Amino acid sequence: MAKKNENRAYVTLVCTECKNEIRKTSKNKKNTPDKLEINKFCNVCRKHTIHKEKK
Repeated sequence: MAKKNENRAYVTLVCTECKNEIRKTSKNKKNTPDKLEINKFCNVCRKHTIHKEKK
């Protein structure tokens, strides 16, 4: 029997402008094998910026 959330991995998102590690989220490794790029609000920059997955 497989464990629950076996394909989920926790990743840290980094703002592309200020380089701060702001968000931690989970992603499904099977559906999204590439690095995540999400448009999120950055509290340091005070605007919406692209956040990329840190490895």
